[in-house]
Amino acid sequence: MPADEDLTNRIREALLSKGLTDVEEKKMFNGICFMVNGKMCVCASNDEMLCRVGPSYLEALEIHGIRGMIRNGKPLKDYVFVSKAILNNNTNFNYWIDTALAFNKFAKASKK
Repeated sequence: MPADEDLTNRIREALLSKGLTDVEEKKMFNGICFMVNGKMCVCASNDEMLCRVGPSYLEALEIHGIRGMIRNGKPLKDYVFVSKAILNNNTNFNYWIDTALAFNKFAKASKK
């Protein structure tokens, strides 16, 4: 399933409103990922938002509507999927964008 166009646009607008200058869009994870400062930050993936939130992902997994990312059968630390139901609320949506941006400052760029 391709990325939800409305969600992609919401993410794009949210990042633009923050005045970020180094944002790149890439097709990844069945959707559109937004790279901030050369590092994966958030993605519109199907009808969910994938957020790179760092160590706080463990606490996030306890929230209804949040699930971890599984890749090749193994859970990936630092990443969570946020359901559309949570994202329908602008306060929640902005919280997850801000959380991903806060971790982006400390995240390591992946090897090329």
